[in-house]
Formats: sequence, C-alpha cells, structure tokens
Amino acid sequence: MGELREIIKIDEDACNGCGLCVPNCPEGALQIIDDKARLVSDLFCDGLGACIGHCPEGAITIEKREAEPYDEKKVMDNVVTYGENTIKAHLAHLKGHGAVDYYKQAVEYLEENGIDISIEEKASGCPPQGCPGSAMRDFREDVPAPEEQPTDTVERQSQLSHWPVQLMLVPVNAPYFNGAEVVIAADCVPFALPDFHEKFLKGKILLIGCPKLDDAAFYKNKLTEIFSNNNIRSVTVVHMEVPCCSGLLKVTQAALDESGKVIPYASVEIGIKGDVKS
Repeated sequence: MGELREIIKIDEDACNGCGLCVPNCPEGALQIIDDKARLVSDLFCDGLGACIGHCPEGAITIEKREAEPYDEKKVMDNVVTYGENTIKAHLAHLKGHGAVDYYKQAVEYLEENGIDISIEEKASGCPPQGCPGSAMRDFREDVPAPEEQPTDTVERQSQLSHWPVQLMLVPVNAPYFNGAEVVIAADCVPFALPDFHEKFLKGKILLIGCPKLDDAAFYKNKLTEIFSNNNIRSVTVVHMEVPCCSGLLKVTQAALDESGKVIPYASVEIGIKGDVKS
C-alpha cells in the first residue's frame, strides 16, 4: 500500500542519459536504462534530492505522490554491497539533510551487522541525533558580485559561499561541488593572511583542515570521494610554511591520484607573518 510522500520525478524529454545523477544517489535508486535515468524503486528513494544538483539538464525535480514507503533498513541492505565509501556517502547525505530518524536507523543497521562506523562517527563530531552546526547550507547566491562590493575593506562582505567548510563535516555529494574550483586551506591560513577572502576565496568552494591535529588518512579518503564523485574544475591547496602543514599537500596529491581524475592542481605557501611565499 502506497503513501503520499515526496519523491523524485525525472523528465524523460529533458534527460540526456549522462548518468551524473547515478553515483550521487548512494541509496541506489537510479540507473541508466535505455539511455535515460530511471527511478528503479520507490522503496530506495528517500525524496531528499541528493541527485538534483548533479543533473546538468535540470531533469530531476521533487514531487509529492503516492509511493511505496521508504525503508532505510532495506536501503542499507543495498548500500553496504557497494563498500565503505558508499556507506559513508549515504550517512553524510542523511546527516546533511537533517534526516535524523533515517540516520539512526542506518546506524542501528550497521551496529546490528557488525559493520565498523567509527570513521563516520569521528567525521561527524556529533551524536547520531544530528548536529545543526554541520547541516549543509549553500548561500552562493547571497554573495555579492565583485562590482557590488564596498570599496572600504572594513565594510566588505564575506566571500564564503557554503557551510560547513571543515573537511571532517562537509558532505561528499554537496551540490556546490559540481563545476567548482576548490580551495583546500590549512586552518591557520585565514588568520595569517589578512586578505584571504579576496586572494583565494572569491568564487571558490572552501575546505579547511589541519593534517597534524586531525586524521590525515580520513582526509585522504574523504577528498578521494569528493574528487571521484563530483565534477571539480580545479584544486588549490593553501598551506603554511611550517613543515607539518605540508601534510595537507601530500593527502591532496594522494587523493587526486586515487580518484583517477585529471584535475588542474596548484599549491600556495603562506609565511607565518602572512606573506605569500610561493
């Protein structure tokens, strides 16, 4: 018996069969069949729309209709067959959309089946009930164009276009990654460099982290997922001159290699007094 709920709708006339939506549905509800994206099971679609931002043709929308009730436990039966990266992407998807009940069910499933979730729990920094501070927000449209910015630097507005920015918290499949120029900055950089927003952040998507204090292996795996699952235009690593900060370069380079993607890459070194070294 169906129930009235939100679920995705695919405009077949607009869909060109590119397949970008498929890897961005960790639940496995989408497949390319006869050169078109198809919703293969109402049961697997949670209606949260992770796939929407990855459709270049705008062929995917959300509608409210009678559909088979979504079943998180059955979805997890499907998700776990694809391995750890897909499990983490699914959990991040639920958490980023504030789907607390589904998230709790997914965690319970993993615990019941003896699947280690320590990486995801460490990444979240929050209990399974969810954390409002890590909820994904995309406010690129709120950032004024350069010509609209006041000339007085004291009055200038932030160039930050999304939230969260911490690499431990950012959703792997966030829509703002599609076609993005990504800046990966060491935590200390914005404090040392007074015009960080103007030099490096304007029009970019920011990720921050500290390879010395955080889990470098987790950083590498998370970046590999982001590079693999999204159409990233370029990557710039901005790091401090201190030796420990070079770890950010190493994990980024390793992630680029493992992703199998060819993405333009650059690095910038910042001195402890705020000067650009290279």
